[in-house]
Amino acid sequence: MKPLAAFYRSLFFNLRLYLALGGVILLFILAYFVPVLLQVAVIAVLALLIFLLLDFLQLYLPRRAMQVTRGLAERFSNGDQNNISLSVRNNYRFAVWIEITDELPYQFQQRDFLLKGFLQQDEEKVFDYKLRPVERGEYAFGSTHVFVKGMIGLVKRCFTFEHPRTVKVYPSFVQLRQYELMSFKHQLNEIGVHRKRVLGHSMEFDHIKEYTVGDDVRTLNWKATARRGNLMVNNFMEERSQQVYCVIDKGRNMKMPFNGLTLLDYAVNSTLVFSNVALHKGDKAGLVTFTGQQTEILPASNKKVQLNKILDLLYHQTTQWMESDYERLGVQLRTALTQRSLLILFTNFESASGMQRQLPYLRQLAKYHLLLVVFFENTELKKLNERKAEEVEDIYIQVIAQKFAHEKKQIVRELSHHGIMSLLTTPEQLTVDVVNKYLELKARMQA
Repeated sequence: MKPLAAFYRSLFFNLRLYLALGGVILLFILAYFVPVLLQVAVIAVLALLIFLLLDFLQLYLPRRAMQVTRGLAERFSNGDQNNISLSVRNNYRFAVWIEITDELPYQFQQRDFLLKGFLQQDEEKVFDYKLRPVERGEYAFGSTHVFVKGMIGLVKRCFTFEHPRTVKVYPSFVQLRQYELMSFKHQLNEIGVHRKRVLGHSMEFDHIKEYTVGDDVRTLNWKATARRGNLMVNNFMEERSQQVYCVIDKGRNMKMPFNGLTLLDYAVNSTLVFSNVALHKGDKAGLVTFTGQQTEILPASNKKVQLNKILDLLYHQTTQWMESDYERLGVQLRTALTQRSLLILFTNFESASGMQRQLPYLRQLAKYHLLLVVFFENTELKKLNERKAEEVEDIYIQVIAQKFAHEKKQIVRELSHHGIMSLLTTPEQLTVDVVNKYLELKARMQA
């Protein structure tokens, strides 16, 4: 019974067969009025049956007539285009037309996936397509179905290849590689990342050397000068191994979506790239995520395995519907971080009143650490402001949108008034702006 059911599920009739049947029926109808056409109609039926049988035998006699393998990476990059390839081989002794449907993970909600092609005898062809996931987690691929149509084209046979595969979607490591490659080629300025000229020097001592023309006289080491009899100066190097923590708010204010990704996902992708930049700069990178009563802290380190630890921790982060507890965050960071560190807080304030509720706790954090608050500009409101108003309702909408945009700028001024650095950016420019700000802080020797 199972072979019969499998045969039934694999058999499909093409439009060409239905058109031929329609033509035969039309001949029989006309033969009622013109009896001579009756013989033509009978011959047409016999010819159709013969062609149908030949087409059927051509497609179903070979057992392993088609071969399909799916190629994809072990993990996908969130928010980026990921490549998938389907290698199809035609083992028929004639050319065929094929249609391919791949059972994609439900997260994509794509029901019209279809690839078409033409394969010669014994030809193997690779069909490539791309997928852009917008959620982290596990994505399950199902079977691949190949519909084959022969030279006659009356019957279509479906080959089903069951090769299920589960792929984990991680934060955007593709973006991470792009930044590393562009940094290696010194092309970061092409995407907006600018090197900052270091003014002055840090106070991390390197070594003592003899004075040469052009050295800063303020670095003269009088004790070494007295011992050697020559002018000696202290040589300093850019201070390294500072602690840098990315603090990610997982509350409901980070659930807002832009271009398919939530604000949390933008923060996660940016954190991964920024941590890599900080590690290359010689700093110790750490991670803090927090929501209502839950705070996770990955201690800062500059070991080689630190980036993998950050990646694994970021993979499991999800937003919560509750409001984040900044007071609890401040208490836990006060206990866990004994050294003054740079804290880059990824959050979002949609109103000045929302910021005012958290301001006392932000001031407390800024008292013990160098705090940079990163929050987001609402790009949808920006589009409303730029759109031409055609009706009175459009004017009201634009006024409200401008009010919200103005509140964002007020938040920046209010934070600055209390000595807290802030960065207002769009989700798309988040990574570039954060890296630029970090390089600026390194240049100013505030980090």
